[in-house]
Amino acid sequence: MKKTLVLGASPNVSRVSNQAVHRLKRLGHEVVPVGIRDGQIAGIDIRKGQPDVAGVDTITMYLSAKNQVQYYDYIISLEPKRIIFNPGAENAELYQMAKENGIEVENACTLVMLSLSGY
Repeated sequence: MKKTLVLGASPNVSRVSNQAVHRLKRLGHEVVPVGIRDGQIAGIDIRKGQPDVAGVDTITMYLSAKNQVQYYDYIISLEPKRIIFNPGAENAELYQMAKENGIEVENACTLVMLSLSGY
């Protein structure tokens, strides 16, 4: 199982990031939701800011490119094995930074990947 940080997590059940947290947890992955609003998703507290999280395998991105800029150094510092840019979160600048730091990057949909057992 892959420890996954969901960046842009929302307590709003209609948001795809919320659905991703539920599905990741249901499939047995350790999930760390990070967002800007207090709340819980699937019984997990949403962390705010840039929390220190060790052992992150995957960051799945649910922020637009312009909202990612403030997290660039944070994302790289976590040393994830990969970043998934979900639809609407594609970012050529961060994509390049990640590649330069040995981080695998994918422009893909986490929910689709999970449903096809390709996560």
